Amino acid sequence: MSPPKKGAKSEEADIPSTPLEAQAEHARLVEEIRAHDERYYQEDAPTVSDADYDALRKRLVAVEAAFPDLVTAESPTQKVSGAASEKFDKAKHGQPMLSLDNAFDGEDVTDFVGRVRRFLNLKDDEIAFTAEPKIDGLSANLRYEKGKLVLAATRGDGEVGEDVTVNIRTIKEIPQTLKGKDVPDLIEIRGEVYMTHDEFRALNERQEKAGKPVYANPRNSAGGSLRQLDPKITAERNLHFFAYAWGEHSGLPAETQHGVVKAFANWGFKTNPRMKVVKSVEEMLAFHRETGEVRASLGYDIDGVVYKVDRIDLQRRLGYVSRSPRWAIAHKFAAEQAFTTLNDIDIQVGRTGKLTPVAKLEPVTVGGVVVTNATLHNEDFIKGVDSHGNPVRDGNDVRIGDTVVVQRAGDVIPQIVRIVPEKRPKSAKPFQFPHVCPACGSHAVREEGESDRRCTGGLICPAQAVERLRHFVARNAMDIEGLGEKQIQAFFEWGLVKEPSDIFALERNEKKPGNLTFLKNREGFGELSVKNLYAAIEEARTRQVHRVLFGLGIRHVGDINAKRLMRHYKTIDALRAAAKEARPPEEGNRADKGNEAWQEMNDVSGIGAIVAQAVVDFFQEPKNDPPIEALLKELTPEPMEEAAQDTAVAGKTVVFTGTLEKMTRDEAKAQAERLGAKVSGSVSKKTDIVVAGPGAGSKLKQATELGVKVMTEDEWLALTGS
Repeated sequence: MSPPKKGAKSEEADIPSTPLEAQAEHARLVEEIRAHDERYYQEDAPTVSDADYDALRKRLVAVEAAFPDLVTAESPTQKVSGAASEKFDKAKHGQPMLSLDNAFDGEDVTDFVGRVRRFLNLKDDEIAFTAEPKIDGLSANLRYEKGKLVLAATRGDGEVGEDVTVNIRTIKEIPQTLKGKDVPDLIEIRGEVYMTHDEFRALNERQEKAGKPVYANPRNSAGGSLRQLDPKITAERNLHFFAYAWGEHSGLPAETQHGVVKAFANWGFKTNPRMKVVKSVEEMLAFHRETGEVRASLGYDIDGVVYKVDRIDLQRRLGYVSRSPRWAIAHKFAAEQAFTTLNDIDIQVGRTGKLTPVAKLEPVTVGGVVVTNATLHNEDFIKGVDSHGNPVRDGNDVRIGDTVVVQRAGDVIPQIVRIVPEKRPKSAKPFQFPHVCPACGSHAVREEGESDRRCTGGLICPAQAVERLRHFVARNAMDIEGLGEKQIQAFFEWGLVKEPSDIFALERNEKKPGNLTFLKNREGFGELSVKNLYAAIEEARTRQVHRVLFGLGIRHVGDINAKRLMRHYKTIDALRAAAKEARPPEEGNRADKGNEAWQEMNDVSGIGAIVAQAVVDFFQEPKNDPPIEALLKELTPEPMEEAAQDTAVAGKTVVFTGTLEKMTRDEAKAQAERLGAKVSGSVSKKTDIVVAGPGAGSKLKQATELGVKVMTEDEWLALTGS
């Protein structure tokens, strides 16, 4: 694992100093961010403020920058978050809808401009950017064919969103037919659906009069309104839309960002009148400052500004990195703050056994939203120390009865940013973090290098068992219709389902002689619902094998990594055998690379040491063998589909060496990855192609000795059709 970078920014000064500490914090951040993503994108019910969420992501980026080996394609920094709701039909975007990286201060903006210049190899050349307010609403993708609106979708996970065409048609500012002579045959128009402050207040007044719950803020109102199953309700909400970007198209009407947006206005769309072209960091920061000053008077919510490279040809050259374009960034506003009292600290047990403290606050209004809870993260946060034991927040711990400062930027649950020690009651005592699990009484321990305390109860802990079962039957896992959270909880309490294999034995066990407690006779169940449930369980026996693996709930093995592992190992049994055989490198021994089974798993594309270690730990734990074997006896999983091979270099491992003359090294790597190739920094027997430019040295020599195919830059461009 790579050593931490030196000379880091001040806010990164407390980055973990050892790989073990970094791995532990990385795992905690990934788990927390994924949970927040699900609540924000799928439920329209976020549980942290924008500032809290941005801080988590910023911290994750800093940890991964210091320890690059922690980065996998499964990391939240490498993909767009969110997923389409099951309430609507799914709609695939013609071109992915990615999210933007964030800037939090002037230094971040300066760094962004510097990265753009370095990538394009531009020194003193003037680069123009567009600057516009960042609307706090719901992103939408509108597909027009021959000028007619044919499909509208939410962003979803960036690849697939929700089909909300009928509801979008009720928004007056969205034209059904584009007007103008320069309208392309095909274009996806992208923008933000939002609700004005006046409409938000009017909606809540109507909700109150009707005795219905009021909405927390305009963003949630817009999201909920667009996702109504009855389009008449959406029409009553009087939503608005700003157009500012595009996706798939057959041609563009201009060669610049601002030129295309101007064409949008000519075609009938509403575009933001505050958008302007800026030509320096100073002008960008001035725009951010001016926008912040008029923010309250705009009549709609914004949470920052967005800068984009204006020339579209430069945007194409810059391309994308993981989940974000290199040519754009969002410059966020600072968070709002308020004072309140900490009434209690509640300890919650998560699916992985993590004990998470939650602050119970005296209700306080922050930016128009009443908040009552805040995450306290972990034991160290309460003690007021970092992972090394160094004091933070001026050395103040968190105590029940404290007056605290909380902050939010755009949504609901804030973070405690500081304590007001002069207002602390004399009776307040240091909080004693429990050393036993509140759910099962098992010991709760902290592993070396970890900030979190975890229950050791494993499968006997009811908190973990129920959550693991819920995860197992979830949509991206076994997707068993009729087995939701309430049913899983009931089955567990009734003693019918304690582990995954019990689900598939339900019908068998019910038919056993002497069983008088038939499921159909239980409250909430009837003969038809039970029949449908058993049919859904039977259908799940043949789910694709990667969904079975994902359903096991192995740390760091999400949907994407499950697919990668199963494409390589084909079956769960093969993966288990490899994991049991695998021996990771000895801690502290740099010469030790682990045995062959470990190296093979570690080398699976996109996996890496962190995920491999989690898989090995899971399958080498003896107590996991019985439930896994019982489950596999119940299933006949379908194999993974073969990965698509759409380009001449898809699936090949490519190494670039020497000086490239037609493009920069970064451009070459980005292009290869877009075409499905894996770019490596070293030559081995597994290398398929070495692209060698002038000055190529040891890598070219090694490729020749190994018999690896070597080509020039021009030959590479011809092969890839560039």
